[in-house]
Amino acid sequence: MADHEDRPAPLIRPPELRVEGERSASRLELFFDLAYLLVMAELATDLAKDLTWAGAARFAGLFVVTWWSWVTVTLYANRFDTNDVIYRLAKLAGTAAVIGMAAGIGTAAVFAGCYLATRVLLFLLYLRAWRHVADARATIRIYLAGIAAGAALWAVSLAVDGTARYVLWTAGLLAEAAAPILATRFGGGVPLHVDHLPERFGLFVMLVLGESIMSIATGIHETEWRAAPVAAAGIAFVAVSAAWWNYFDLGGAAGKRRLEDEGDDQESWVPDAYIYGHLPLTLGLAIFAVGAEQYIVHPADELPDAARWALHGGMALFLAGTAAVVAGTSGRWRAAWPWPSLAVPAVIAIAVADDVVDAVPTPLAVALTGLIVVLTVLGGLWRQRRGRLQTAET
Repeated sequence: MADHEDRPAPLIRPPELRVEGERSASRLELFFDLAYLLVMAELATDLAKDLTWAGAARFAGLFVVTWWSWVTVTLYANRFDTNDVIYRLAKLAGTAAVIGMAAGIGTAAVFAGCYLATRVLLFLLYLRAWRHVADARATIRIYLAGIAAGAALWAVSLAVDGTARYVLWTAGLLAEAAAPILATRFGGGVPLHVDHLPERFGLFVMLVLGESIMSIATGIHETEWRAAPVAAAGIAFVAVSAAWWNYFDLGGAAGKRRLEDEGDDQESWVPDAYIYGHLPLTLGLAIFAVGAEQYIVHPADELPDAARWALHGGMALFLAGTAAVVAGTSGRWRAAWPWPSLAVPAVIAIAVADDVVDAVPTPLAVALTGLIVVLTVLGGLWRQRRGRLQTAET
């Protein structure tokens, strides 16, 4: 009996539904995430070189594509990760494709081709799961249809240029994004693993926060430790630290609590609200990282307008995403009022005063934005201590 238990797992084994029992992120998933850290870094570098509204729009669009590619692979792994040789090879091939996406920033055809490769691999994984997991076939069919439609549109985009290419990209993403929502209602009640999912999303948030820390270090290095940039870096670090606290102890922890309580109910929109609420949250952090580096390099009022809005607007978008996670998973918009929703217009007002009205000097405006994020943490802790914000351990 002991000899049988000590035998290694088979190299190839069929997928099975893994939505029960304790699970944590695997080493392969952590390795896979490293490729996305590279994409984030390349996107930030690209935006820093073109700090215009057009550059910001390109950054946001490519970030959405990158985020969605990570989400779709994560959702598959959440239900069907077998960790056998076939799955590992597919995941490693996907990692290589994501590295290609990073290298393809600035070359639309290369970026699209590498993203399309991730879709083909994911389609084949779902096809394999459809063959072996009969109980989940209704859900898998919906995902297969969404991925196939999206991949077809991305494939067509390789043959066109200009606006038509980006229209096809958008249509492809929307076709794929509809699949999880449709699966919630028409997928036959196949749940997600509600412990594994928040851990994975938390790790992605940590990746984006890491980009902010990298930006702070880069800004200090470029300015050779001069007093004004170091002071600016200190303010940026306080803001990033407060954002970390806001997510992991408050907003994200509240979403995780709702997932634990209601995530298994397939008539509930809690998992969908949790997943899609993370898009503005992480996009905001990524934009803030670029703005923070520019502020450290240019700590006086000569900061470009787009950089000012990246800094203030990025933080406002992060806070709006936090509110979306809290309100969406609870099913009540009042759950995010006044915390953290009230912080969003406050930060936007500071951005307007800094840029449009020019009534507040940029250093003071940045300090005020950092202060609001800190006050948001204090407000969340106050609600948490009084039982008005139910959170889970993170």
